[in-house]
Parts: sequence; C-alpha cells; structure tokens
Amino acid sequence: MTTIQICALIAFTLLVGLTYWAGYRGGLIDGRIEGIDEGKDIQNSENSETIKKLKLSLDQARDYHKQLHAHYERAFVASKLGEPARQTLLDIAEKLRIAAETFSAFRTGKKLDRDTRALRNQALAMAALLEPAAQEDAA
Repeated sequence: MTTIQICALIAFTLLVGLTYWAGYRGGLIDGRIEGIDEGKDIQNSENSETIKKLKLSLDQARDYHKQLHAHYERAFVASKLGEPARQTLLDIAEKLRIAAETFSAFRTGKKLDRDTRALRNQALAMAALLEPAAQEDAA
C-alpha cells in the first residue's frame, strides 16, 4: 500500500468513526428528549385523570347541594304554614263532614260519602301536622 492509500484509509476510518459517533450522540439526545416528553405526557395524563375525578366529585357535590337547597326551600315554605292554614284545614274538614252526612242520606251517595270522609280524614291529618309547628312558634 502506498502512503496516500494509508492516509486515505486512516482518514476514511476517522470519518466513519466521527459519523458513527455523531449519529450515536444524536440518537442519545433524541432518546433522552423523547423520554422526557413521554414522562411529561404520562404525568399530564395522571393529572388529567385526577382533574376528571375532581370535576366529577364537584359535579356530584353541586347536585347534592341543589337537592339540599330544594329540600330546604320546601321545608321553609312548609314552616310558614301556621295557625291560619290549620284553621282553614279544620274548616274544610268540617264542611266535608257535613257533605258526608248529606251524601249518606241518599242511597246513590255511598261512594261520595266514603270519598268525602277520606278527604276529611286527610285534612284532619294535615291540620294535626301543622299543630305542633304552631305550638313551637309560640314557645
């Protein structure tokens, strides 16, 4: 081999070595960047799952709050009923008693008699429910 061929072989070997080294280093850098990006994606996906769970929990809490608020509003309206409503129910019950007695005089009024007595009993039950509330307001 001549001196020029030996120098060319050395240069070619160094060039191949430098090319291999540059590719190896570039691959390491690209792999490291991909690994970091993949780690961030995994962390973000875990965070997004946590965020989804928290949003679901918040939605459930809001629904429960709405239910409680609706229940509160019904209770508040019911608590406003007092002695006037109780007296009205008692008056209704008395008029239903009179109607039941009137219908019982007719032979065809048996069903009306039963219905009227059932409505009277319901009105008396509602008046009884309002009575303790009126006593608590007085105390």
